[in-house]
Parts: sequence; structure tokens; C-alpha cells
Amino acid sequence: MMNKKRKIVIVGATSAMAERCARLWVCEEAIDLTLIGRDLDKTERIAQDLQVRSPESRIQVRTVDFTNPDAITDLAKDVATGDSIAPVLIAHGSLPNQFVCQEDLNENFQSLLVNGVSPALFAEAFAGHMEKSNMGTLAIIGSVAGDRGRKSNYIYGAAKGLVARYAQGLQHRLANTNVKVVLIKPGPTDTPMTALQKQEGMKLAKVDDVAAMIVNGIARGKPVIYAPGKWALIMMVVRHIPSAVFNRINI
Repeated sequence: MMNKKRKIVIVGATSAMAERCARLWVCEEAIDLTLIGRDLDKTERIAQDLQVRSPESRIQVRTVDFTNPDAITDLAKDVATGDSIAPVLIAHGSLPNQFVCQEDLNENFQSLLVNGVSPALFAEAFAGHMEKSNMGTLAIIGSVAGDRGRKSNYIYGAAKGLVARYAQGLQHRLANTNVKVVLIKPGPTDTPMTALQKQEGMKLAKVDDVAAMIVNGIARGKPVIYAPGKWALIMMVVRHIPSAVFNRINI
């Protein structure tokens, strides 16, 4: 009897970080991979590239309205049917302009919706199916920005803080099951999303290195992954700076 392929689902598959994770997975073994994106053409191009890298893998493309709860519910039900998923990686998001979001509540709303509410909806939708089957791994990409609100990016940080609390709640809910929930907190990473920061001279981690840390951390079922690992110490320090001192720091 032929061995079944491992089933992996990536939500937000067109993000640079998600694409690099997918490349690592298809190079490890032939897998059953579902790529979920908003842009059909871009998602299909990524699928074609992955298929060339792993001809034996089964790669499917799905699109959905990432802000529609009913559509997300239906998609998760369809994708989760059959074999257990290990893992589902929820990776979508955008890096908004903080000052634009402060002045335009529509932009503010969209940032909170795309970066916070939408990932939480996908997490809830897939978590329910995993809980019923009592197996699987749910991995959610948050950000170090969610560890403490800062004036330079508190709208994006608030959304990622929501993701972090949501993941922690799911971890607590599923603690006595075989389902693993992994919260991923990347630091600033060299992707198209951080092109402006790169132009301004910010030091960014290599996306391939971060993807490798994510894939390895998911395989081990780590509850929290800081990528690179130095950010665990950095953010511990940032979280514990007294407010009287923190409020005088320009970050």
C-alpha cells in the first residue's frame, strides 16, 4: 500500500515567508499541499513553481474572501475533509503606514481586519476541525510588534497582539488534545512588505533563514517561535521597561 502524502495547508500563500516555507516542505518530501490566496494569478504562479520543484507533490490552489466569515467557514470545512492536516500555516498580513492609519479610520480598520481579525477567523475555523479529529498542527504568524504597543506601529502591533492572545487561548483550549498550536513571532524580515524599512537602512533578517526557523519550529511543535531567536530576549527587555522610561524612548 502506498504511503499517504502529508497534508499541508497554507493560508496567505503569496506572502514571501509562506512561499519560502512551502519550498522547504516540498523539497523535504512529496506532500499534498493546498495554497489559499486572495490573488488567483499570483497563487497559481507560486503553485506552478512548487510543482516543478516537487513533481510528485499534489498542489491545489484555492481563493477566498479573507474577510468573509461564512466563506472562511465553508473553505475550512472543505479543505479539512479527509486526512488530518499537519500543519495549517496562517501567514497573511500587510504592513500599513502608521501615520496614514492614524488619519484615515478606513485604513485603520482594514489593517486591524487583515492583520488581526482575519487570521483569528481562519485559526478558529481550522481549530474546530482539528479538535474533532484530535490531531494536527495549527501555526499562526504573528509578529514581535504584538509584544508591546509602540507609537511607530501600534495599529499593526495591536492586530498582531490580537493574534497572539488568540493563539494563546487556542493553546489553552486544546492543551489536553493532540492538536498543537504554534505562535510564530518574526522580527523585521527582508520581504516585499518591509521594502521601505530596507530603504531606510533597517537591518532585516533573511527570509530564507526565518522560513527555516518556522518550519523547524513547527516540526517540533514549539508553542512560541521567535525568528530569529534573539527577538525573544529583545522583546522580554522591551516588555519590562517601566512606562516612565519607555514613554521617553523614540521607537
